[in-house]
Amino acid sequence: MTVSFERIAIIDIGKTNAKVVIVDARTGAEVAVRKTANIVLAGPPYPHFDTERLWTFILETLFEFAGHPGFDALSITTHGATAALLDDKGALALPVLDYEYVYPDEVNRAYDLIRPNFDESFSPRLTGGLNLGAQFHFQRDRFPQEFARVSTILTLPQYWAFRLTGVAANEKTSLGCHTDLWRPFADSYSALVDRLDIADKMAPIRSAFDILSDIRPEIAQKIGLSKSVPVYCGIHDSNASLLPHLVDFGLPCTVVSTGTWVICFAPGAKPDALDSKRDTLANVDAYGTAVPSARYMGGREWEIVTKDLAAVTAEAEWAAVADVVSHKRMLLPSSVSGTGPFPQMKGRWHLEPENAAERRAAASLYQSLMTVTCLDMISSQGPIIVEGPFTSNRVFVAALHSLTGRPVYASPSQTGTSSGAALLAGIRPSSPLRLVNETIPGLDNYSATWREMIESEISR
Repeated sequence: MTVSFERIAIIDIGKTNAKVVIVDARTGAEVAVRKTANIVLAGPPYPHFDTERLWTFILETLFEFAGHPGFDALSITTHGATAALLDDKGALALPVLDYEYVYPDEVNRAYDLIRPNFDESFSPRLTGGLNLGAQFHFQRDRFPQEFARVSTILTLPQYWAFRLTGVAANEKTSLGCHTDLWRPFADSYSALVDRLDIADKMAPIRSAFDILSDIRPEIAQKIGLSKSVPVYCGIHDSNASLLPHLVDFGLPCTVVSTGTWVICFAPGAKPDALDSKRDTLANVDAYGTAVPSARYMGGREWEIVTKDLAAVTAEAEWAAVADVVSHKRMLLPSSVSGTGPFPQMKGRWHLEPENAAERRAAASLYQSLMTVTCLDMISSQGPIIVEGPFTSNRVFVAALHSLTGRPVYASPSQTGTSSGAALLAGIRPSSPLRLVNETIPGLDNYSATWREMIESEISR
């Protein structure tokens, strides 16, 4: 593919922090970065994002970067579960609601009566406003006059694209992010859109790869641009991380994104075993295709289990694996209850390890067993690409290879959101992957015992 840009500006807004990045189109390297906190204001009328502060940060940073190192195109990626409600003049009719805000019980009960079944939306019921439809229901119920002024509804990446271009759009990766508003396997809105009476307010759907327009002339002048700069429609951040692997590996493949949450994506798989009660769902990728997904709070569980341990070298942990496996010292789910594939279980040790090295080794094996359980639930196939902090965990990646018998690749990138957003502009940044070829003997028997013990506890 011929690269037509030298540098691409990326607006990358996470839940905690926002940044503007310049990506070199030939190497994929981030050549300039500026960050700021993504602040939530307490109210009134409810906790909401400080969008004007972010807008000022974006413009000031683009002004700086227009001078040096410069950019030829602009792309956008943001967190999900967030939307902007605009009036007929393009201003916010209501502030952009923080999805962590928890609504009164009576509002939640009323919403539960109108939200689609899981087999339609493949969105599990989540807390607060993590289901975007719940936000719209809350705003419509508690602020009817302001909601009546809503003319256009935009998902968050496209809100920032609108401010830059004046073109209103929605996009499927954000609509398909456990919103209750989308039917991922039917590629259409769910019945909830009509139940909320917002069908005529939803902006037209555009591809993440579409150029919406150039930056508006008055903004281009304000930030010191001397040439036209196209703005791409934008993408949900988890799907931005997924996109490079879809490009490199094709279908089917599997991506395991590790962090506070371990999120498993199975592009090309079917939804036959998805279960809303076991933290499975369907996301939608950049091409508009449904992606069976599963998750558990792996990073948080790792912190809980290992937080008070003495320092242990990676070599010592690896050396302890054989004893842990042979004696079947193991951690059972779940250290964070109410999440993951075994939400009703309370974590405990079976034959608790005798020292810090063994405990870390057993905790790493637990992470691999939970991940493989997630992969089984979403009918995952193909090579497995691991991203995030767990890529440096030798026991985890070797166990994943041993338990699945499939190729496992460890990605050196700790966050792929900016790279994925840059891919929308047609670049192919290189990100060399490390092939994992180590195995752990005896792990099949260890895994079988772990599963038998879980089945025994569940059946009690």
